[in-house]
Amino acid sequence: MDYNNENNQISNRKYDCLLFDLDDTLYPLSSGLSLEVTKNIREYMFQKLGLEESKVPELCISLYKLYGTTMAGLRAIGYNFDYDDFHSFVHGRLPYNMLRPDPVLRNLLLSLPIKKVIFTNADKNHASRVLSKLGLEDCFERIICFETLNPTDKDTVPVNENVSELREISDISDYSLRPNADLELPNTPVVCKPFEQAFEQVFKIANINPQKTLFFDDSVRNLQTGKKMGLHTVWVGTSHRADGVDYALESIHNIREALPELWEAEERSESVVYSGKVAIETPVKA
Repeated sequence: MDYNNENNQISNRKYDCLLFDLDDTLYPLSSGLSLEVTKNIREYMFQKLGLEESKVPELCISLYKLYGTTMAGLRAIGYNFDYDDFHSFVHGRLPYNMLRPDPVLRNLLLSLPIKKVIFTNADKNHASRVLSKLGLEDCFERIICFETLNPTDKDTVPVNENVSELREISDISDYSLRPNADLELPNTPVVCKPFEQAFEQVFKIANINPQKTLFFDDSVRNLQTGKKMGLHTVWVGTSHRADGVDYALESIHNIREALPELWEAEERSESVVYSGKVAIETPVKA
């Protein structure tokens, strides 16, 4: 793949892009918003998909572990539903007032004239609302979200025909605890982290050279895929390192202490001036 620098002045920098996850990365897990997301996902599985309520929590965790998101896992095992309806139920009812403006992070981001991109598995409306609540809506050049990587016509969801015997709920849960090489794990039609296809699309869409990009995420699995794809990786939410992790930050606020070279390099560079509006990457239909 041919990576072209959008600005010749940054061609010699060690990093020319900062790639950020959204949830539990730009704000802490302690905010409690992720717990509300999990609650809504479980209610969707019970109320909308008719799953047995007692089995929902275990299945939710198992699908998340196997597929990166519960939605991707549900689609893999044969449940067909409207993506917009899922996101509206799961994210549309969230108490976003749990998030507060973060002027410290805003100042840190704006002090770095490097391309900054959001890469989230969430939908565009959720991403916009989170960034607005944090006061970061004008800090990123692009938002690459669910709709970017999963373009579909409205009310049309591709049917997954590759469903094996793991369709049984108990089998999925057992498999997540004791992977069995003799069983074929069904593929998901959803493109999302931590799978390589998602990263490849992001690199192409955002014109990213992974060798010159720092990737911030709270999921070590996402980071390990990113590392495999050539990214420099930063684990947010812990001070402990792991395989596939180059840096570890207890908080995103620690970015300057952990990576002072970002500022040292930029002090000699001209600032990139953003338009004040963030571009949410979604498919354009002619």
